[in-house]
Amino acid sequence: MNTYPEIVLASASPRRAELLDQLGVKYTIQVVDIDESSKETESAEDLVKRLAIEKSQAISTKDAQHKPVLGADTLGVLNGELLVKPRDFAHAQYMLKNMSGNWHEIFSAVALSYKNKTLLRLNKNRVLFRQLSLAEIEDYWHTGEPQDKAGAYAVQGLAAAFIERIEGSYSGIMGLPLFETADLLETFTRKYDG
Repeated sequence: MNTYPEIVLASASPRRAELLDQLGVKYTIQVVDIDESSKETESAEDLVKRLAIEKSQAISTKDAQHKPVLGADTLGVLNGELLVKPRDFAHAQYMLKNMSGNWHEIFSAVALSYKNKTLLRLNKNRVLFRQLSLAEIEDYWHTGEPQDKAGAYAVQGLAAAFIERIEGSYSGIMGLPLFETADLLETFTRKYDG
């Protein structure tokens, strides 16, 4: 097993922390607050990469501990539309109905910043939902799970029963692609900490 550097995780997501634990990475958490709105004509891929970089750099520039900072962002896309956190039941129903019986894409970017240098990796995935009935969507909404989740679902939660097929990385869909994260940390160790 590799020995990874101790890092700062620029995220309040318990899922990202759990995934880092799987790699055996030592980290402290610092929550970062940035504007996550997209720019005009910005693709989902460009947006997710920019947000991961901005999160890692927001703390990196002011971090007194001089540790590398890991920032990550995950976005879903269906028919060119971003799958965001639902505003209300009608919005969640709209997204889940559109995902029903269809493929959607999940982009997950991870960035590591240290002393004005930033490394970046992008992970791309496809997810196929089975056909969902309106009653299933309503029942799922009432569990409370989709209410603060992008795309109105959590791959690691009750919605796993909706997923017919995944192409790509389960951890990337959860919010922190472990292959790319491990690669970033190994690259950092070779280049900057060796």
